[in-house]
Amino acid sequence: MYQSAMNNDAMTTNLSPNQSLDTDSSAQESPMPNEVLNNNELPDNQPMMSEQVHDDALDNEELLIDDGNDLNDSDIDDNDIDDSDMDGDDDEAPVAGQAVPVIVDMTHVVTEDQAGLRIDKVASQAFSDFSRVQLQNWITDGSLLYNGSVQKPKVRVKADDVLHLSTTLQQHGEDQPENIDIDVVYEDDDVLVINKPVGMVVHPGAGNQNGTLVNALLYHYPQQHHLPRAGLVHRIDKDTSGLLLIGKTKPAQMALMEQLKDKSVYRHYKCVVAGDQASLSRHRRIDAPIGRHRNQRTKMTVMTAGREAVTHLLNVTPLNENYCLLDVGLETGRTHQIRVHLSHITYPLVGDRVYGGRRQLRSGLTEAQRQAINNFPRQALHAYTLGFVHPTTGEDIEVTTPLPEDMQKLMAVLSDGYYEE
Repeated sequence: MYQSAMNNDAMTTNLSPNQSLDTDSSAQESPMPNEVLNNNELPDNQPMMSEQVHDDALDNEELLIDDGNDLNDSDIDDNDIDDSDMDGDDDEAPVAGQAVPVIVDMTHVVTEDQAGLRIDKVASQAFSDFSRVQLQNWITDGSLLYNGSVQKPKVRVKADDVLHLSTTLQQHGEDQPENIDIDVVYEDDDVLVINKPVGMVVHPGAGNQNGTLVNALLYHYPQQHHLPRAGLVHRIDKDTSGLLLIGKTKPAQMALMEQLKDKSVYRHYKCVVAGDQASLSRHRRIDAPIGRHRNQRTKMTVMTAGREAVTHLLNVTPLNENYCLLDVGLETGRTHQIRVHLSHITYPLVGDRVYGGRRQLRSGLTEAQRQAINNFPRQALHAYTLGFVHPTTGEDIEVTTPLPEDMQKLMAVLSDGYYEE
């Protein structure tokens, strides 16, 4: 998908052994109260086939990322998450809550329509808030009984047979709903796409217990309280704006996280960087592993022992002789990936105090342009396109959102007079 966007003379940028960059990401889980769940109640943040997939995704990239001030793809609060950027930039990690036991006690009587199906198939229909793999494990270990006895998942059921699920989950304290406006750009019964503004942390974490997107989702979509992180599939840094994908049901969230893992979800970002068109065009594919900085634990860096990280520069548009607007695609999603990779090739994002520093200031700037760069309060990074396969219909969905006003103003100042003859 990215190869066709490259020029024939485009070069791949690989890791230089002595070069490194930093970012930070820390993922934690959210808390929730003791309660007994019956057939009409849903557990919060319940573990499942995919809790690991969910954490990997969030930590991977964009899934949650922090671009500069926050940490991680898993750091949103300067120290906590990063979108991993899926865009590789900003994620925020949730703060670990104290685990408390939640008792699950549910019963289902097999219907005529379900007669002849496997136990695990019927269980996945009856107890749809849990993954099929988790249910299969519970059938095997005796937590889910068939007519009062332990059976294999493949056994066929008959009408009026009884499935009884009884187990205890270690849950975490529940985040509180807050009446915070959110910008919904796509919604149906299964999926939600939000355009996150600059300054909003994705989910509660160290120093950010309130005012997050998760708090807002719990207010506007209270039925999602039982989903891990209110249905979040990935995340981006507090100071990165743009699109976030959210599952409205447990099956949808799990399916979307699997897509993220197998790279069928794609995310494109736009960013303003300090670099000329010719130089940036030589780095159409940046392939350099990323890991946590050995000494500055809140930063990420390019290192040989890091995790695979690949970023594609899909389009390079000059704003003037030394600054460009980039269209960036992520093949992987590591914490602060975009910011780290661009800094690694010496062309940092404007506004990136963590990975950019004084390298953001290039020669030939007018005083107005210098002030615009110095005063830009965040990394100039926006997740503008999000594509995925609908978890229920199988339809290819693509959502886009325009650049925020602050980036448009920055671009106008940098390009002032450049295209005039």
